[in-house]
Amino acid sequence: MSKIFEALRQSQQENANRAAPGPANAAPFPAAAELNPPAEPPAALNIPHAPVYSRSEALLATATPVPITIADKIAATPIAATPIAVTPTDAAFDPANIPQVVWVPSLHQLPALEERGAAVEQFRSLRSRMQEFRDLNTLKSLLITSGVPQEGKSFIAANLAISFARHKAARVLLVDGDMRRASLHKLLGAPSGPGLTEYLAGKATLAEIMQRAKPDESGRPLSHGLASLIFIPGGNASDKAADLSGNRRFDRLIVEAAPHFDWIVVDSSPVNLVSDGVNLARSCDGVLMVARGGATKYEVAQRALAELKASKVLGFVLNAVENPPVSGGYYGYDGYDKIDD
Repeated sequence: MSKIFEALRQSQQENANRAAPGPANAAPFPAAAELNPPAEPPAALNIPHAPVYSRSEALLATATPVPITIADKIAATPIAATPIAVTPTDAAFDPANIPQVVWVPSLHQLPALEERGAAVEQFRSLRSRMQEFRDLNTLKSLLITSGVPQEGKSFIAANLAISFARHKAARVLLVDGDMRRASLHKLLGAPSGPGLTEYLAGKATLAEIMQRAKPDESGRPLSHGLASLIFIPGGNASDKAADLSGNRRFDRLIVEAAPHFDWIVVDSSPVNLVSDGVNLARSCDGVLMVARGGATKYEVAQRALAELKASKVLGFVLNAVENPPVSGGYYGYDGYDKIDD
């Protein structure tokens, strides 16, 4: 029995221990009133008409204002549409503004101005080849170049342009694109500037660099072939010719001039020595290579073709050939050379 009473006493003691309060630092559970606070604030706060905020509105109401920076003001300010300023070099091209100057052409270097002769007929033949190609392909702008100097590219360019101009009074633009050693102005006896260098540098308009011939003081009419020829000289020699030729303004020149002319003939620097001609050739419809008979080496010609692989090379013109064929003799009379262009 004593054991039974002892077991009952231990059980009562354990129940008493379970009912005793926990440690002093134990946090009591919140009361029901604390879990569900009253909807109305206590009167002691004295805010009977305080607005009710959502959580996001309360955060915005209590947030510290962020100062607006200058960049924010610029972004928030509407920008009025302002027309883009047009520089003088971007003005619309008007052929009526092309100045007239007196030319004194070098006749012995411009056989295309003659009325008859073997040289005249050779340039007529070259002109016909270009016209035949034009019937099947796009061809208006034509670049004349060579591999190395002294092969006669400027001679071919000037005389071919004159031959074009003599045919049905075609409107022809002749451009001296050799900005390092310009020479076309010497053949035509024309002023050397302003020219292509000034235009590509943005210092002159298209009309300002163009020139056309006018009769001299004697009043004699212009030579047949010069009346419809417009000329752009090379301008002042520049050591930045490579940069100027690749600045895309030459593209603009061709695009603006093309509607006003039947042919555009461009003389350029030798492509084996400098990159100017290669840059200008990309803007032209076709390229004619010039080789000198008995002087141009095969390797020079092949290298020039490789330099112009990104352009359309139409063929070679063999210059300074000894004993060229005489077309008039084929018919047995000299009157063949008198046929009108």
